[in-house]
Amino acid sequence: MQDLQSIWVYLSASPLLHLFLTLVAYQIGLSLYKKGGMMPLLNPVMIAVALLVTLLLLTETRYETYFSGAQFVHFLLGPATVALAIPLYRQFDKVKRSALAICISLVCGSLTAAISAVLLAAMLGGNEQAFMSLAPKSVTAPVAMGITEGLGGLPSLTAVLVMATGISGAILGPYLLNFMGITNWAARGFAIGTASHGIGTARAMQVNEEAGAFSGLAMGLNALATSLLLPLIWYWVF
Repeated sequence: MQDLQSIWVYLSASPLLHLFLTLVAYQIGLSLYKKGGMMPLLNPVMIAVALLVTLLLLTETRYETYFSGAQFVHFLLGPATVALAIPLYRQFDKVKRSALAICISLVCGSLTAAISAVLLAAMLGGNEQAFMSLAPKSVTAPVAMGITEGLGGLPSLTAVLVMATGISGAILGPYLLNFMGITNWAARGFAIGTASHGIGTARAMQVNEEAGAFSGLAMGLNALATSLLLPLIWYWVF
């Protein structure tokens, strides 16, 4: 056991170890997801997060130590987001034809996401700082944390809520859309992207290219709309 502990101490000092563990955890999640018939409940991101959190807790590894290796994956989020423009370009004609519906859906979705989060926090007895941290939960993490910081909330809490929202939206969103009888791929994708940003978009992209394109569009537009509208509404109301 002492030899194993010494080996772990040596390996944990290498940033590449945590990069390797991140990739392995996601590959395990992706394998289970495919073997389960791409069932939303077996979301690969959720499985990977659970595996990594368990490992870090068992090995008493600090997050800063883990992130020194995982930052390489974090860096690739930028290029991956830009790459969403490719399927969007292929669906550009459909986007132009749906411009009015997109604008209406965007405003309704953005406001609903923020207001419902604040109302839920109020029902649970949250304070104003909790409201600020919850309101931008449906926006991609960097933008949401910036909005929260500007409002005076807790960016760290917002980051956790953004991830939880993305995973829950990717898991439950398809079931809810099926229950409501929404079969149009553009509508499904736009709804997922508005509510659950990047994680939901990744899920939509795996299912259908049209849904993925509209989800990526919704993710970007919702980030823009929320960053412009939420501070104005917040200072007007409070």
